Amino acid sequence: MTPSLPRFRSHNPVIGDRVVARRRIPGANVHWTDVIGHVIGVDPLVIRPQSIGGMPSDAEEIMIPDEQLEVIKILSPRTIRNSDIRAVEVATAKAFPGLVNEWHDGWLLRAGDGIAERSNSASPLGPGVGFEAVPMEAITQFYATHDLPIKLHIPERIGRPAQKLVDAAPRRWALGPEILVMTKSLELQKAHEMPQGLAFSVDKQPDREWLDMYHFRGQALPEHALELLRTQIDGHMGFGRLTTPGGQTVAITRATITAAEERTFLGYSAVEVAPAYRRQGLGTALGSLIQGWGAEQGAKEAYLQVVAHNKAGIGLYQKLGFSEHHRHRYAEQKF
Repeated sequence: MTPSLPRFRSHNPVIGDRVVARRRIPGANVHWTDVIGHVIGVDPLVIRPQSIGGMPSDAEEIMIPDEQLEVIKILSPRTIRNSDIRAVEVATAKAFPGLVNEWHDGWLLRAGDGIAERSNSASPLGPGVGFEAVPMEAITQFYATHDLPIKLHIPERIGRPAQKLVDAAPRRWALGPEILVMTKSLELQKAHEMPQGLAFSVDKQPDREWLDMYHFRGQALPEHALELLRTQIDGHMGFGRLTTPGGQTVAITRATITAAEERTFLGYSAVEVAPAYRRQGLGTALGSLIQGWGAEQGAKEAYLQVVAHNKAGIGLYQKLGFSEHHRHRYAEQKF
């Protein structure tokens, strides 16, 4: 079996996907043409050409017979510039700088305390890194010094050199899951009605009760990890919660405020609801409330990350107004 490669959106197209399809037009002079738009049928393939910015349109549909289809590629749901991908990833890196970090040829190398890849990986964040070789010698030395495995952060498009490096030797790398980076504007963020009988607050640091509820992909972080992260962040962090009149914490979230490319971002993560309080809309309410807090802190945009197979989480975030911006994944070098 051929090992999987760090491609993005490799699933079969489904209705609603934005795609580019190359079709072969038969005739005296056979030629090829590309159709970019949204899938409205799959058997046979039917595409409605996109509007400006990659948005859905009401243009006339195009049916592509199987015998004319040469290749099809699934695109991000809307047109995104490389500079926008970089801005969001830089804002994220400032929120997860690791305990030690260094820059080498446009790559940020981070060594952290905990299990999160974001604080323990090498990220291609410089403006020219998409056209330059990966500085593997410096990366290897940095992670050897900190007794950590080499882990590459591969955002789509701006991480092409890293993707090619892994493609060239796929058996030497273990790939993590595809992760959606979702964003939204906070400029029109509306206040959310407080859940009945509960109170909302944001603290500068987590207490024992907050930490007991927090897990990263099912795993608890070391007790001191978030406190150390709070002191390292290039920005500031808030630990949100909903509490009962008796003071019990029933839902938590975490937010960071960082700046990149003269833009201020709210990073939204770590939503947990106590089992007895689930299916009551608390996750949605808490998400809206923490976004309002971020807007009060000066953030104009919000982002979050969610594993691509977490359909329930993606659905929640879409209800909160988030949409897919781009994707990334991590590749860890095998020993």
